[in-house]
Amino acid sequence: MNSKKQATPADQSKGLEKKQPKNKTASAQTAPDLKEFPAITPAGQSMAELNAMLLAAKSGGAARLPDAAVAETEASQGDGESDPQAPARIYAPEEQRCGLIAIVGKPNVGKSTLMNALVGQKISITSRKAQTTRHRITGIRTREETQFVFVDTPGFQTKHSTALNKSLNKTVMGAIGDVDLILFVVEAGSFTLGDAKVLSLFKPGIPTLLIANKLDRVHRRGDIAPWLRDMQERHPFTEFVPMSAKKRDDIQRLLGICAPYLPQQPWFYGADELTDRSEKFLASETVREKLFRFTGDELPYTSTVVIDKFDEEPSPKFGRFMRIAATIVVERDGHKAMVIGAGGERLKMISTEARQELEKLLNAKVFLEVWVKVRSGWADDAARVKSFGYE
Repeated sequence: MNSKKQATPADQSKGLEKKQPKNKTASAQTAPDLKEFPAITPAGQSMAELNAMLLAAKSGGAARLPDAAVAETEASQGDGESDPQAPARIYAPEEQRCGLIAIVGKPNVGKSTLMNALVGQKISITSRKAQTTRHRITGIRTREETQFVFVDTPGFQTKHSTALNKSLNKTVMGAIGDVDLILFVVEAGSFTLGDAKVLSLFKPGIPTLLIANKLDRVHRRGDIAPWLRDMQERHPFTEFVPMSAKKRDDIQRLLGICAPYLPQQPWFYGADELTDRSEKFLASETVREKLFRFTGDELPYTSTVVIDKFDEEPSPKFGRFMRIAATIVVERDGHKAMVIGAGGERLKMISTEARQELEKLLNAKVFLEVWVKVRSGWADDAARVKSFGYE
């Protein structure tokens, strides 16, 4: 065991605002110089591969590995797509590989976007507003013999010690303690005190990949190489994965990187399952996403959605008909007025968009009623937080 003293969050965050050295020789057509890196990263990544990842993140660029790595990558990873004309391969339990992968990071670094992209369908809600995800959400992706079980966690809360935030942090701690692999998501080129506090929670012995997300937003790519070197000094990351969660090639590459870390064991779920969450839960999350999308920063994040009715009714006309009643819970009368909007227009937009998305998600005709109620101080009341479905 390494006896070296582990850095505290405060130690890790020192010098975070320090400007990185400029790479004067880098151009738009060349990857950053990685010669100062060790010859091989902990997982055996070559510097040529890291250079290729950085080049692929250029706007409109396609993922491209060095020639020597192409054959191996295509053989071991593939693109995850099968020939629709070919019969589906059935994998015996002894051939299967399956494991839990936690997606962890501070609020608003793109964890939910990454989860949805990895699963291939929207499972976790997204918003520009921080602290959108509040539950441990499981997304499932089965590709060839491997089943990936992703756990999207809330961003670790550091600002306010409310009952809600304590519940969210408990969810994060529970997720990272019982997984086969951790994806630590940060914004490429950035490392803040919030990132350091999350990093300090990791237990030794669990392989951890550094997901340098939103790489497509980095304009000075010469800063990425020294930043990666600094990150390697902060934590013994197993691999570095510079990427953008919105690029399909990057997602396929990440799935290929994750697969070898999962143990050989039978799948936990059926090959066609996408999440372990109920349709009722997904309905509440969908309404909450639209709530945040239409209120922006005006509405405090201490607002939630409760599903009062979720009934399926027979319908010869529509095949499947869902009757759903939801209540948006806010803390103040002023917040209620904000959600309803002038003449009820904002609430109508929230309801309409939520209904339209639910019809696609549930493959059904949906009748949705949405109400707004005030429950003062609910986010700091442990009993009420639990009654609203938080752990």
